[in-house]
Order: sequence, then structure tokens, then C-alpha cells
Amino acid sequence: MTTIPNRSRSVAGRVAIVTGAASGMGRATAMLLAKEGARVAVTDLDIAGCQTVAAACGDGARAYALDVSDADAIAQVVAQVAADFGGIDILVNNAGISSFCALEDDDYEEAWQRALAVMLTAQQRMVRAALPHLRKSDAARIVNVASTEGLGATPGDTPYVAAKSGVVGLTRGLAVDLGPEAITVNCIYPGPIRTAMTDAVPDEHKVIYAKRRTALKRYGDPEEVAHVTLSLVLPAASYITGAVIPVDGGLMARNA
Repeated sequence: MTTIPNRSRSVAGRVAIVTGAASGMGRATAMLLAKEGARVAVTDLDIAGCQTVAAACGDGARAYALDVSDADAIAQVVAQVAADFGGIDILVNNAGISSFCALEDDDYEEAWQRALAVMLTAQQRMVRAALPHLRKSDAARIVNVASTEGLGATPGDTPYVAAKSGVVGLTRGLAVDLGPEAITVNCIYPGPIRTAMTDAVPDEHKVIYAKRRTALKRYGDPEEVAHVTLSLVLPAASYITGAVIPVDGGLMARNA
């Protein structure tokens, strides 16, 4: 009988960086990883929010101010995290912004550049900065956060759509490039989730949209996204790479 390899389903002791971790899906991911025993670098532009999340995560977490649109800041923070924790095993590229902007708007070019800088360029910079440390891990994991907007567009949202579509392509390219080193790179694309980005949508409109568009007839919670991320960063998730996984309540499964 063939022996089944003993692959761990624990992240205890692993070092994780989570971007955009002061709120929403990033906060839920940081807190879940910490609950499961990981040591977590909680990063965000909102340092006060980071400190609150890090405190909630416990002694194994630290807060770092990070503007992911700043290449120098990325290099400095990633190096500091590696020095503080003694390495990096997990990178979760979660930071994002809202970028609705019509093509005719005077500030469209600015919105376009900002969307790509924060949600696409920053992801490859984070990977490249963390890579020397990930290469020293025996179970290096990268998870990039995209969106259903990367697979189907909402009117007036082309900067966001372009950035999130790019995340899907980046993930697949990185998976191919880093696969020979056993570094897995996967992407999740959340659908309608209750976060700060969707707070502006009235609850009654959320209900109407979810019942019309999703199979589960509701918005998701950030923790439901975090659990999928956790599954992808387990040492046991060693043969999943280049995957683009929906966490959308069945939104993309529906034709109408």
C-alpha cells in the first residue's frame, strides 16, 4: 500500500504578511491566521487600524504602516517584517480601493493610475520584495485578491476592472514562474462582500442585488473570504497553484 504523505493542515508558527489588513477582508484574514497560530504582519495605510487589529490578533502580530503604491515603502516594510519575524512564509495581497470613474470624467487618468498602482503594480512589488524570504520557506504561499469585477464588468468601473483583471493574469504568470520552486500562487475573487467599500450601498439595495444575482441570495461576510485564503496557504495546499477561486455566493455561476 502506498504511504500517504503527512502534509500539515496547520499554519501555526508561520509568518504571514497581509496588506490592507486594517479593515474588511484583510482584517478578517489577519485575525483568522493569528487565531490559527500564525505570526502576522498587519499592514495598511491606516496605522491606527493596523494597531487595533494587531492588538486583537495577540502577541504574535505586529502593525506596520504601508502605502502599497510606494515602491520604497514596500521594500522597507517587507525587509523589516522579515527581520522582526525571522522570515516570511505567506503573502496575502489584499489591499484595494474603490475606483468608480466614467471615461469622460476629468480625473479619469488619475483614477486609472491609482487603481493600477494600488491593486496590480503593488502586488507584483510585494511578491518581488518578499521572494528572497519566501524562497527560504518550506511551504511558501502567495494569495492575490482579485474580484468578480475582473471577470465581468460593472458600468463606470473600468479602472477597477482593468486592475482586477490584471491580478488574474499576474497570478497565473507568477504560478508558472515560481512553480519549479514549489512556491504556490493563487487568486481568489470575492463577489458582493460586506466591507467598507460596500458600506455606501443601502442595505435594501444589497438585498435586492444579492437575491437577483447570487445563488445564495445574500452578501458574504469578510470571514467567509478569509477561510478560503486560509485553505490556500496551508502547507497541505501544495498542489494548488495558478487557481482563480470564486468566493461570490454563486454570482458568476448564474446566467441571469
